Order: sequence, then structure tokens, then C-alpha cells
Amino acid sequence: MNKVEIMAPAGSFESLMSAIKAGADSVYFGVEYLNMRANSANNFKLKDLKKIVSICKKNNVKCYLTLNIIIYDEDLNLMRKICSAAKKHNINAIIASDMAVITYARSLGLKVYCSTQINTSNIESIKFYSQFADAIVLARELNLKQITNLCRKIKKENIKGPNGNLLQIEIFAHGALCVSIAGKCFMSLAAYNSSANRGACFQNCRRSYRVIDEETGNELLLENKYVMSPKDLCTITFLDKIIESGISILKIEGRGRSAEYVYTTTKVYKEALESYYNDTLSKEKISNWLKELESVFNRGFWQGGYYLGNKLGEWSNYSGNKSTKEKYFLGLIKNYFSKPKIAELILQTDSLNKGDELLIIGPTTGVVKTEIKSIRINNQEISSAKKRNDVTIPVIEKVRKNDKVYLLKNKPITSENF
Repeated sequence: MNKVEIMAPAGSFESLMSAIKAGADSVYFGVEYLNMRANSANNFKLKDLKKIVSICKKNNVKCYLTLNIIIYDEDLNLMRKICSAAKKHNINAIIASDMAVITYARSLGLKVYCSTQINTSNIESIKFYSQFADAIVLARELNLKQITNLCRKIKKENIKGPNGNLLQIEIFAHGALCVSIAGKCFMSLAAYNSSANRGACFQNCRRSYRVIDEETGNELLLENKYVMSPKDLCTITFLDKIIESGISILKIEGRGRSAEYVYTTTKVYKEALESYYNDTLSKEKISNWLKELESVFNRGFWQGGYYLGNKLGEWSNYSGNKSTKEKYFLGLIKNYFSKPKIAELILQTDSLNKGDELLIIGPTTGVVKTEIKSIRINNQEISSAKKRNDVTIPVIEKVRKNDKVYLLKNKPITSENF
């Protein structure tokens, strides 16, 4: 059995390094505005492509470029420019859904993966797209039985991509789900003239709404205020069944999410995969992994989702982040001394105490999580430091000047967010 590939999201250099540090086999990212996260707070530029590829190649990680929005005539020149740059810098594959992108990328000899936006859901469609693509991201609404059957038929019928190898199947393992099928939604376009299919979704579906009877003026009561905001997909509890379905690539959603989200989700799914192959999966491990996943951004989990044929209507009961932990900006790294493994930290916003948990995040560092065992000022051991103090703390992993430091705290449990 070939090992399943873990593909992690990268929306920033911090996330890219976090994915690599957490053990990702590959990363996917977009440049400019021709991708489904074009409106995200983090988005790479074309000039970043060379650096991204260099980092990935250095760390033996595959890199996939998303060009997966619908394309208009006015986008064609930029699309061609991006494809040409991808070819020049040896991107492993382009992830695309528009035939204009797919055919142009293939004309350059670029490897293509078909995006989930195509909604490939049957063997005849797979045969058609195998003319152009070496991997296909299946429609999200397929269940595991359907996925298993498709993987079996690919082997039985020896369906190959342009590279001459057996076609690979990719599915999503974790992250946000859209109220629409595979993100083909027009709600944002209708309300704000900002198309989800162009990577510019306003996510107005994630808000709470009231339903009022226009004849009587009566407000209708709903079981859940967020009736268009699905819980996030989580497959960690049945990952063994997914691996055994025959898929080749597991994708984690989240190019618009934080570096610590990328690090934690990638690390958890990588550890789970390795445990499966080592025959050491256990209920205790799965329970611990689930707690780790709950500690970073989530809207609650739909455990099973489409894959296990679970009922629809698993809506979030909270407008935002249901993570069990929150981070608060604390200060910046001033210096790092590699031999003693000591970091110098400027406290800018709050105090620091022994036992506190810190996140250190930087574009080269990625994510470092550490618990404070010792605090020193002028080489004197102290138990607590105040705001504006310049302190030194032990940090085993290398961090860098101007890395951002966050205090990590447990989020208060309320009836609304749990």
C-alpha cells in the first residue's frame, strides 16, 4: 500500500513553514487573485513564487499552485503569466477547474490536478479528466462507499493520467464546509457583487438571520441561529476507513487560517497516518488528537460528514471561533542565543509568569509552542515579569529576531460557544 500524502494549506510564509515543520508532504497555495482564497487576509504575490518553491524543494515538500477560480477573458493574460512562472520555477502541479487554465497548463507541460470545483463524482467524468489531470479532487458530497468504488474502478480499468501513472484521488480531510455544494454559491455575489467562485466570498452565510412572516409580522423561531453555517469537517475518528478507501492525497482546508491552525492540524493528521501504518492507532490517541484539533480555529466538528453518510444540518451554534484556546499578542523576540537555547523577549502588552504557554510565530520560524520554565532579568531568576520588561527565557527550538510572541490561554467555557 502506498502511503497517503498529507497536503497542507499555506496562505503566508508563517503557515508555509508551520506546515513543513509539522510534517506535510505537500503544500498548496495561491498567488495574486486567481484562486479561491484571493480575498483572504493572507495571499502571496507572483514575486513570492521563486522563494516558496525554493523553501519547499529544500525541505523535500511538493508544492501545488491553485489557479482554481472561474476565468474571465480579462484574466487570461495573468493566468498565462502565472502558469509560465510556475513552469519556470518547477511547481509540482497546478490545481485548476477552468478548462482555459487546464489546457494552457498542459500545453506548457505542467502537471494538472482537477479542483473539487469541477464536482467530479463518477467514473466517466474521471476518465474524461484523466486526459488532462494526474490527480482529481473529488466532489465533496461523495460518501466513503462511493469513493472506494471509484478508486477500485481506476485500478481495475487502469485509468492513468498524462504522466503515465495511475490516476490519483484526493479528498478533503479537515476544515470548513460551504453551505453550497463544493463552494458553488452565489449568495455573496447577489448581496455584495463579490463572487465566491472568484475567491472573494464575504461569507454572509456565516451570520445569524431572523425569519419574519410578512403577512403577520411574526418572527419564526429557529432551532439554530446560524442555519447556513455548517460545522467544520473532521475525519480524525475514522481516518483508517479513509486510508483503506484507496485515496492517495488527504487535503487540509485552511489557506485563510492562522499558522498555529496549519501547524496543529497538519501535525495531528500526520501523526494519525503514521500511527495507522505502524499499527498503533488507539482510542486514547484519537481522543488526544481531537482535543488538539479543538484547540485551534473551528466552528464545531461534523465528525463523519458526507463520508459516513451522516445527516445534513450539522450547523454551528456560534458565529465565530469555537477553539478551546486563544492567543494574545505579548511582544517580540529581540535575540536568540543558539548555544544555550535562550531567547530574549520584549514584553510589550502584558506580564509573563512561570508556567505560561507561549506561541512564537515567524515567516522563517513557522510556529514554536513552549511552556515557560524559567524567566530571567539581568541574569536574575524571577517568577513573574511585568509589561515593558526585557526578559530571557529558555526555548529549545530556534526562533528569530522580530518573531511575534503570543500568550496562549484557555478560552472561558460559555453556553454560547460550547
